[in-house]
Amino acid sequence: MASKVTIILGGAASGKSEFAEQACVKTGKNKIYWATSQIFDLEMKEKVARHLTQRGPDWTTIEDPYTAATAFENTQPKDVVLMDCATMWLTNHLIAEHNLEKETDRLLSAIETCPAEVIVVTNETGLGIVPENALARRFREAQGRLNIALAAKADCVVLVAAGLPMVLKGAL
Repeated sequence: MASKVTIILGGAASGKSEFAEQACVKTGKNKIYWATSQIFDLEMKEKVARHLTQRGPDWTTIEDPYTAATAFENTQPKDVVLMDCATMWLTNHLIAEHNLEKETDRLLSAIETCPAEVIVVTNETGLGIVPENALARRFREAQGRLNIALAAKADCVVLVAAGLPMVLKGAL
């Protein structure tokens, strides 16, 4: 991928993270992985361990659930940064009751000014039924708005379903 900013979205377990990792590898650049998840239970701990093993040792991993500046500082054009994922980042801010509009603006600004190529993984949550509770509805709406904002800034947007990529904007 030759795009400066690429958004890769799809449903849960759609193959989007693996596709994003391979896109990073194909750039030939120094690979930086921005892990936004927080480990609260054994299941998540095991998932993170699987992802680390899958990526291998030639990635620099930055663990920060909130701050894009941490992941993007000191990057250079010879780097590619993979944010995995914007959905966990949004969830972290939502649960912490941060101002989502302000945090989204900070994220978009950090992506826009990052000298490295940026690939963002995010979940498409708007294809299901309307959630029954207010928090889930608020999350779904916020995720949709975040995805729209990310896609507007991106050079390339790819939807991954069943492990298959479909380009929505730009080109691979």
